[in-house]
Amino acid sequence: MIAALILVIAATVSLYILLGYPLLLAAWKRFGLPIQKNLDFRTTVSVLLAVYNGQEFIAKKLDNLLSLEYPSEFLDVVVVSDGSTDATDSIVLSYAHRNVRLVRVPHGGKAAALNSAISHAGGDILFFVDVRQMLDTQALRHLVANFADPTVGAVTGELRYVHSDRWGEATDIDVYWKYEIWARQRHSRIDSIFSTTGCFYAMRRSLAEPIPSDTLADDAFNTLKVFFRGYRVVIDTDALAFDYGVVAGGEFRRKLRTLAGAWQVWTRLPKLFASANRMRFHFLPHKFGRLILPWLIIVGLIGAFLLHGGAVRLTLLAVALAVLALAALDSVLPRKVVLRRISSPARSFVVLNAAALFSVMVFFVSPERLWKPTRVQLGATDTLPGEQSENKP
Repeated sequence: MIAALILVIAATVSLYILLGYPLLLAAWKRFGLPIQKNLDFRTTVSVLLAVYNGQEFIAKKLDNLLSLEYPSEFLDVVVVSDGSTDATDSIVLSYAHRNVRLVRVPHGGKAAALNSAISHAGGDILFFVDVRQMLDTQALRHLVANFADPTVGAVTGELRYVHSDRWGEATDIDVYWKYEIWARQRHSRIDSIFSTTGCFYAMRRSLAEPIPSDTLADDAFNTLKVFFRGYRVVIDTDALAFDYGVVAGGEFRRKLRTLAGAWQVWTRLPKLFASANRMRFHFLPHKFGRLILPWLIIVGLIGAFLLHGGAVRLTLLAVALAVLALAALDSVLPRKVVLRRISSPARSFVVLNAAALFSVMVFFVSPERLWKPTRVQLGATDTLPGEQSENKP
């Protein structure tokens, strides 16, 4: 009886997280006021780029930033070199005559570098970017347009992945990412989203606070601080950025860091789970549910295992083993094999939940050990939209 009760509770909550809440969100009709976006709105913007040994991408990134269709007199670029030991600093200095400032700091991690960048920023809007991703020329214009609405405190855009044949893992994760973008659009219409895309978001300078130096998810920290000061944080899918697919294992490392950072920030902001969170009804299944889902699955499987025989027990255990087997098989299957239509989703599901399961490591090891930079292996012809063919300052 107890085993059956455990199984029913775990299965019910899991199904609500996976299916029930997305269906409810799709049917949701209670929306807030539309964002008063104004494409003619202009204000000063400081682009903040923290980089560590980014010589492979830094020139392309600066060319991309300087090509954005936004008045140059309203724009300055602050690059903080986080103790770089390669040619990053010299490359950035070669752009000094184009209103690009270099700030050197001892290697202390991204959060500390961003704190230094904020202290050197003079713009009304802080635009946080990373070194690898390329921006559509209209991206900043669309982001800034949302700040014409005084209720908006921060805004992010849509990150799109560009894949090649040898990058299967990021392609497999696209369904999840498309769902996340859709959910952010719905949450923006209701009130506010819970996190931005860390390589591509903007916020009001007046709302910026020092980021704890061990923070793994600066975007989550900044977003939630803005949210709890009564402002809306929204997504604008007209603002686009582009990134490469990642090498094998990269998606797991990236999600592990992101979800560990979520645990870290949420434990420091317990009011997320209280009535002070005006989006708590959505936060619990969409964000917190993502982290507890693998634990619910484990509890449910334990409950199934403890059942005294029967078809339910055998079926659930067989399904679990089949999903694991398909996930393991996916990495060795040729890309055009029909079986990959089910093995790839199985692999993505296992990768995401494994990352959520191991994200609790943040409570037992130093955050620095979880910060593993994502690396890509580029071919001679691999480019992103917005990337210039020649990088001459």
